[in-house]
Amino acid sequence: MPTVPENVFVLGLDEHNHEVLEDLPDAGQYRFHPLLTIEELQYGEQIPLRALLEKAQTQLENFDGSVDAIIGFWDFPVSTMVPILCRRFGGMRCVSLDAVVKCEHKYWSRVEQQKVIDEYPSFGLVDPERDIAPPEGVGYPLWVKPVKSFSSDLAFGVSDVEEFRDALARIREGIARLGEPFEILLEHLDLPSEIAEAGGQVCLAEESVSGRQLTVEGYRYRGRTHVYGAVDSVLHDDSPSFERFQYPASVPERVSDRMADISTRILDRVGLDNTTFNIEFFWNEETDALYVLEVNPRHSQSHAELFEQVDGASNHQALVRLALGRDPEGSHRSGPYPVAAKWFLRHWNDGVIRRHPTDDEIAAVEREIDGVTVDVIAHEGDRLSELIDQDSYSYKIANIYIGASSEDDLRAKFEKCADMLPFEFDDDA
Repeated sequence: MPTVPENVFVLGLDEHNHEVLEDLPDAGQYRFHPLLTIEELQYGEQIPLRALLEKAQTQLENFDGSVDAIIGFWDFPVSTMVPILCRRFGGMRCVSLDAVVKCEHKYWSRVEQQKVIDEYPSFGLVDPERDIAPPEGVGYPLWVKPVKSFSSDLAFGVSDVEEFRDALARIREGIARLGEPFEILLEHLDLPSEIAEAGGQVCLAEESVSGRQLTVEGYRYRGRTHVYGAVDSVLHDDSPSFERFQYPASVPERVSDRMADISTRILDRVGLDNTTFNIEFFWNEETDALYVLEVNPRHSQSHAELFEQVDGASNHQALVRLALGRDPEGSHRSGPYPVAAKWFLRHWNDGVIRRHPTDDEIAAVEREIDGVTVDVIAHEGDRLSELIDQDSYSYKIANIYIGASSEDDLRAKFEKCADMLPFEFDDDA
């Protein structure tokens, strides 16, 4: 192991994830440095990809010391900037840009999946400027979403042609924010003709599938897939919005094995290596059918504290070690709690925050309820509909990370947290 701490630069490093990184069992071996802010990278009205790359490169070149690794665990543009910057600095072990984009372009990802698996829904391309009906072979109910988007932003479930056209109208208003910089990126890749003709400002339509939503997390090292866990993504009973992410997922071993096999075939096909990943699935418990929802060429920072609380180290550990050219290995079930969740405190109407919990009030919650960390994301004066990283159906106001002895204990702790966190709103009429 190195005697001098290695310098790890983290694109979009926020305070919460910095704390999680510093809690890694081997954190003393590293010095974590922020490389641009998450606000610069994702929160502006535009995403100036070229300018962001130049600014990041300048910061790295001006650093008085060795640049030993560059990492990031956020969606576009972070996920694509990492391999570009690693290539510019040479000699760093890193995932290829081509493999990342094959995963992140939702249509290209489906095209690659259908070459090696059968577990995907019917899908097709939609031009939001010209099309007035779904592609042939894709029936209602369906989802329509840009081929590049954040989380569930601009993703709409529709059940008839009127809803389909309404969804496209809303997508047209916002697709350029990510679509334009994504197209700049595509220009520098050797694309199949079908993908080159489609570009980055089109949509994917795919038939709705149902079941429990599960996420497989793991890493690729020297061309081999290593799965280290599966997370339950639990929806609200009456909304497509997530209630919580819960780890470990309670699924039969045969289902876990099938998801691992499907994941391996996809990742072999796209050539993903030297990085973490997460792949989202639907599992229909009645029919035992599995469907791939999405392939992400990064681990989920949303799950970091869940793995820390259950396994003893967050999933950030695997990425840091991979970036330094080491086998991640890792611990398993050595954390303080048998179950953990990231619970989303939500507000269901648009409006303006009149009051959010103070630091002292948050600290009081964390002292009183063991295994709890509160991350408030909506603050006084914020209009909920203008916050970044929201879905199309509700508004996250806080993330609550909870370790517990059981699922019942998780729920009881969340309900107590929600009662103790004083938010006030001016709701729209």
